[in-house]
Amino acid sequence: GSGSDCGRGERKCGRQERNLKSHCSGRAEAARAEEEEEEEDDMDASAAVEKVRTPSDTARCRGQGSVRLPPTPEMDPMSLRGAGACLVCKSSCSGFQPHSWRKACVACGCSTVNHAPPDGDAEDDQRMGRLLGDSPWSHLTAKVKGGGGLRVYKRNRMIVTNPVVSRKDPTFNTTTYDWAPAGLNQKLAMQYMELLPESQRPVSGTPGALQRRRHLLSQLPVYDQDPMKCQSLGSEDEVSAMILFVKQFKLEVLGVGEVGLPGEGGALKEAAAQRTAKEVKGHGDKAEAVQHQNQSVSRSSASSAVNGTDDKTEYRCTGCHGDVSKDSPVVYAERAGYHDALWHPTCFVCSECGHGLADLVYFWSNQKLLCGRHYCESVWPRCCGCDELIFCKSFITAEDGRTWHPQHYCCWKCGQSLDSPCQH
Repeated sequence: GSGSDCGRGERKCGRQERNLKSHCSGRAEAARAEEEEEEEDDMDASAAVEKVRTPSDTARCRGQGSVRLPPTPEMDPMSLRGAGACLVCKSSCSGFQPHSWRKACVACGCSTVNHAPPDGDAEDDQRMGRLLGDSPWSHLTAKVKGGGGLRVYKRNRMIVTNPVVSRKDPTFNTTTYDWAPAGLNQKLAMQYMELLPESQRPVSGTPGALQRRRHLLSQLPVYDQDPMKCQSLGSEDEVSAMILFVKQFKLEVLGVGEVGLPGEGGALKEAAAQRTAKEVKGHGDKAEAVQHQNQSVSRSSASSAVNGTDDKTEYRCTGCHGDVSKDSPVVYAERAGYHDALWHPTCFVCSECGHGLADLVYFWSNQKLLCGRHYCESVWPRCCGCDELIFCKSFITAEDGRTWHPQHYCCWKCGQSLDSPCQH
């Protein structure tokens, strides 16, 4: 092209390079930005979330635009009526037809999760905000202005822009990740993504992004954390038991994995201690915050010498026990101790089902990683009929160990008790 065309191309590339540099901030810079924006969290919310009572209002999120809020904060099975065909049955399913109390489709019998639309970010962010909001990981959430204490997930999205060289003015390819580990520069975040199988990378509009959403819905069912979403709680005692259970696992078991390089456990531990101290000094239940801080210190100091200290030269994955390269990103879990354990990204999975932990949300129990679903099932039985946890004292247990609420121990088709033979 002409000299002027080249000049325009150079200026455009220069602007793009500055944008990329601006986007790729380091861990320390991200921590400072988080602290500076703590005050803004009271007024800001995720771009994908809006206030429930005033759907006409909008909320802004750091790094995202404004989006109107949906009238319902959670994925209601009834709202999916007539949705697309089942992801499992495909064309043989005429569309989602919700059962009155089963978390399944009447048309094909598959679960609600298999009919989940791919564009449910707003609902997911609100559900995640509710889960993390009253936990030591509340810094990953933001308050919704005028939301009556409602908190939403500050989901970290990553946009990667690469120039495409051509004979004319340079163009750019943009890739958007629906989720990326928080607190990383773009180079390290991309290293993490490249370690995942391509089919599991949450690139917007791809099967990987849909798989992420399905895992969120399956591993972290809203009816495992919110009594208001349970249809089977039959008494105040059952409601109280569930509230106590949820409060306990948020403070003692729930965690969110952190990505860093081998040897950075000390820095992550210090950052966690600073967050906890800030919570103690600021708002919330101070006694609980102090308890969490003491637990964190004891976990990190009582090292089992699996990975030693930060000056160690060799590291092994806690999951597969294989070698870990010092320049390759790994996942840390505070509940397991920053000096005691680290995982390859592909090894950070539920020890029960083997699936990757969505958005690195884990439950640490008996020295094992679990997804929310399987941790809850290890404490309370789950009904095979409605898929909700069973908090009542009287329930039915089959010889194979499966359990039911008494009222849900019935045939799918006719509703007759499973103890009585029927034509189905």
